[in-house]
Amino acid sequence: MEYIVVNRITMDARQVLAGVLTITMFVMLGDMIKRDHFDSLPVDSIHATRKQSLLTNGVGPWKQDAQSLTSCWSKQLLGEPDESQGYVTFSLTNGPEYHLSQIADAVVIARYLRATLLLPDIRGRSGEQRKFEHVYDVEQFVKKLDGVVKVAKSLPSKVITGPVVKVPSRVTEEYITDNIEPMFRSKGNIRLATYFPSVNMKKTKENSNIDSIACLGMFGTLELQPEVNGVVESMVERLKTLSRKSNGQFIAVDLRVDMLEKKGCQGNSACYGPQEIAMFLRKIGFNKDTTIYLTQSRWDNSLDALKDLFPRTYTKESIMPMDKKARFLDMENSEVEKVIDFYMCSESDVFVPAISGLFYANVAGKRIASGKTQILVPAHISGSSASSTDYVSHYVSKKNHFAYSCFC
Repeated sequence: MEYIVVNRITMDARQVLAGVLTITMFVMLGDMIKRDHFDSLPVDSIHATRKQSLLTNGVGPWKQDAQSLTSCWSKQLLGEPDESQGYVTFSLTNGPEYHLSQIADAVVIARYLRATLLLPDIRGRSGEQRKFEHVYDVEQFVKKLDGVVKVAKSLPSKVITGPVVKVPSRVTEEYITDNIEPMFRSKGNIRLATYFPSVNMKKTKENSNIDSIACLGMFGTLELQPEVNGVVESMVERLKTLSRKSNGQFIAVDLRVDMLEKKGCQGNSACYGPQEIAMFLRKIGFNKDTTIYLTQSRWDNSLDALKDLFPRTYTKESIMPMDKKARFLDMENSEVEKVIDFYMCSESDVFVPAISGLFYANVAGKRIASGKTQILVPAHISGSSASSTDYVSHYVSKKNHFAYSCFC
């Protein structure tokens, strides 16, 4: 009996010791979990870790973004504007890819003429008209030009707009002197109508004061108004969520069925259809789990060839927040849809222009400025595979885009 009692006491002591050890282990584990979840790392460390993860774990030819470039212009270098001598008016037309160039030319001309710039309205190809503030941030626009060009939100009641003057994109000082200034001095006010004789976004050989003003106008003035910006941000986040298998990365492809039909893309090296884009992306290494955003607003049966190879292919209709579709996905808002596409293509991890033109050129400029230089230009690849680096846009590989004149 005495043996049994002693044995039970020994066993009880062992059980107590085991229990204490178990509790201690749980406390230590709890501390470790607490540290992992709540002891935050510095933001820079988190970003660096995430970028490294994208490089080591990403499947496909994804590249790390470069650092954002620093602007080579400053308001101090430009100096204060002279007293206003009259008004320059204009409209933003034909879509966001044109808006950047139109703003740049208007700012250059107003500065040269020492004129006040009237806040422009926005006019679509179908004749629809809307106020600047429906798309862009007015206060930021005025603030960015403060000290460079005076901006008026409306014309005084007794002032008329003046005669229309045609202006070639990337206007030069010589052209202003010979063709615009005489009319302005004669009439007091002028209205600009920018035209685009060609897609000219080439880097200038020597930076001048007029280039600095053009840089500010093109890259430093236009920001989306809060509601439109919120839609873009929510769509980007939605695509990142859908891209878990590619570490939150996605491709934006400027592919619009109506534009392909107008350009007649069969055998045309200036544009590529859905099947050609699908084969190009597959041959340079992107797999079926790659997430793709198309600038086409609503699904079209012709896009099925792309979705067959890349099931995670989406249009605005499928990823835009439900409460925003009625406002931003109808025919009257076609210009706003284009603005959303422009900024989606500027924010994606990779941009592929299926259509050559000004949209591609100006998206490239915004991406170069922000360090998002993975811009891949499609081509017909004869073999079974190829390196994506062979198809990087010449704007990046040769650094010959106007953006490289504006950023250091």
